[in-house]
Amino acid sequence: MAADPRFFPCAGPHSLATIAAAAGGRAEGDGGLLLTGVASLQAAGPGDVSFIDHRRNLPLLQATKASAVVLSEDLLAELPAGAAGIVVRSAYLGFTRVARLFHPAPAAVAGVHPTAVVADDAEIGEGCEIGPYAVIGSAARLGAGCVVGPHVVVGPGVELGPACRLHPHASVSHAVLGAGVVLHPGARVGQEGFGLVVGPDGQFETMPQLGKVVIGDAVEIGANSCIDRGSQTDTVIGPGTRIDNLVQIGHNAQVGRGCVIIAMAGISGSTVLGDHVTVAAQVGIAGHLKVGNKARIGAQAGVMADVPEGIDVVGSPALPIRQFFRQQSVLRKLTQAAGQNKTGEKT
Repeated sequence: MAADPRFFPCAGPHSLATIAAAAGGRAEGDGGLLLTGVASLQAAGPGDVSFIDHRRNLPLLQATKASAVVLSEDLLAELPAGAAGIVVRSAYLGFTRVARLFHPAPAAVAGVHPTAVVADDAEIGEGCEIGPYAVIGSAARLGAGCVVGPHVVVGPGVELGPACRLHPHASVSHAVLGAGVVLHPGARVGQEGFGLVVGPDGQFETMPQLGKVVIGDAVEIGANSCIDRGSQTDTVIGPGTRIDNLVQIGHNAQVGRGCVIIAMAGISGSTVLGDHVTVAAQVGIAGHLKVGNKARIGAQAGVMADVPEGIDVVGSPALPIRQFFRQQSVLRKLTQAAGQNKTGEKT
């Protein structure tokens, strides 16, 4: 079904021409046609915009009741009668932009809730929204238009760039955030890293963690993810990186631009990820390693050595994908051979 208006207020209606411009494509149909929302091909009704990004969904396209469909040039001829087309190079990207047109992020509602605690020397930028029971520490600085949700804690000295959005129960300390950074509920940024030394009596002693976290513009950090501050140097997250829920990034780690780190991955301290690296779910990366630009690490991989630029690795220990599957093939043959008895019958 289309977006529930209780949770996702709609900014429509918009004309077909306006929608095509937002999608970065061209309209095939009446440019003045007014459309009221977005929905999947199956759920769409009159007035809705939908999309198709693969030929396997052609039966759904033929049956859709959508008034307009975002699609690529090669699928334009498949539009059902009466439906307008919005022709783009990438249907999924185009539809993402259309959905954002109809359902933009809520604007900040300027003001400080009566239950919030804001230090006298904190600097709050123009148009910021400070929610119930939020805490803004001494000498913290918030850029214009930030949204600080209920029960969020912004520690002393923390700096937020403009238009940051901190969702309920997130916390940030010892950190400098760029513009448009998003912390989803329960995210933790800037806490003490896991640094310890064993003393002569066998007791652990905690190494002071004296660095900070530096987060670039437009980074999003998922719910209940944790980014530790540096020990002697800083932990750095590059601009545009997206971090999923339940991710752990250790002290002094360096993450490049435009990386994607998926749920339950763990990146150990002092590891360096290049730009546009993909780390899939449940990956573990040991400390003090380097992962090259555009490398991709498959789900549940255990990375114990440097990963060169631009290659795909899988398995534990992680290996280049072709080498991994060659080994798996050999292993299958060996186990099949071992399963044969002396008469040649398989057991």
